[in-house]
Amino acid sequence: MWELIRANKRNSVILMALMVVVLLLLGYVIGSIFDPAGGFLMPRQQMQSPRVIQTNYAGFWGMAFAATLWFILMIVSFSSGDHILLNASNAKLVTHDEYPQLFNVVEEMKIAAGLPAIPKVYLIPDPAPNAFATGRSPKSASVAVTAGLLGRLNRDQLQGVIAHEMSHILHRDILYVTLAGIMLGSIVLISQVFLRSMFYSSMGSRRRYSSGGKNAGQAQLIMLVIAIIAAIVAPIMAYLLYFALSRKREYLADAGAARLTRYPEGLAGALEKIAGDPSPQLAAANKVTAPMYIVNPFKKARSMKLSDLTSTHPPISERIKILRSMSSGVSFKDYSDSYTRITHHKTIVPAAALTKEDIALRQAGAEAKDKQRTEQMRQVGDIMRKINQFVFLTCLCGLKLKIPPNFKSDKVQCPRCKRIIDLPAK
Repeated sequence: MWELIRANKRNSVILMALMVVVLLLLGYVIGSIFDPAGGFLMPRQQMQSPRVIQTNYAGFWGMAFAATLWFILMIVSFSSGDHILLNASNAKLVTHDEYPQLFNVVEEMKIAAGLPAIPKVYLIPDPAPNAFATGRSPKSASVAVTAGLLGRLNRDQLQGVIAHEMSHILHRDILYVTLAGIMLGSIVLISQVFLRSMFYSSMGSRRRYSSGGKNAGQAQLIMLVIAIIAAIVAPIMAYLLYFALSRKREYLADAGAARLTRYPEGLAGALEKIAGDPSPQLAAANKVTAPMYIVNPFKKARSMKLSDLTSTHPPISERIKILRSMSSGVSFKDYSDSYTRITHHKTIVPAAALTKEDIALRQAGAEAKDKQRTEQMRQVGDIMRKINQFVFLTCLCGLKLKIPPNFKSDKVQCPRCKRIIDLPAK
């Protein structure tokens, strides 16, 4: 396990270093077009000019600006990034008394994973089933699930999803996603600001590019073309670097979930149910938060079978096949064997984590039976109403009443038996 964590950290450092190179190069190229002498494309005979000496540092100022922007965003994110992401996802902090089964599953998986503290539990009032984990460390982590997930999954499936998120926390993936996301956001922000300024401003005017003489003007035009190409290509490169490792982390989190629950069918069933759910797309998801979710919130069931370089997650059908072919055990080696058998690719599990462990499969829990579709929808609706502070009352005739938070009166009449019921004080 510790070797797996060290391998994750090592890969993260390499990836972050490559993204830093992309960020600094982008800053340098964009900064160079503000050099009146033409940046690093200036004619050699102009290099000794005093005016050139004063302006030839524009590229380095661009690098400094890019690094400063990233540093500021990183400080903000490191101090309160998890709260920003949870607020952006419209997640509400819930208590044990409100959702005892969810908390029991979280506590079970916290013990199984050996985490130092129980993650905070959030609920997202959205019918689309999904979940994610965030935080800086295992001591300050949070787990968020949607109302759709909580209402549709049976206990074994919910345990599989929570174990997957616990594995992200255990493998330190949550810190990586935060830092890499900031780096990616910095590159995209700089590129977008530059491209939009090129579109709206007069930087491309002939007068500007002729201000330093014919040769300098030509050099600046070439620099402008190079900068535009860099502003388009740099975010794509950053996305590819980011997604390449995030897909591997999803596989490893699946392996960790199978190991923690000893029941890979639970997570496989949950993934199958999430992929086939007809609910609308998760409303609060965006490009920054999408890689955090257990399943890409932008993908529909049919397209989830397609794997491409720009996907934040591996193909969901492949993940399910791998989990369901684990028939001899649930160790990392068992997952690795299943992975290579299904994908015909080299294993993604670090060699030191492939030690032979004898972790046997367990049988399905007593509550593994799926609920009926109408029951699922009713439960999802009740969870969303509860998060949105509806008051639930049961009349003496047995009818359940759901009172919205903006109901003005302190009494309500039962529509079945016409009995007047007093509402609890707010």
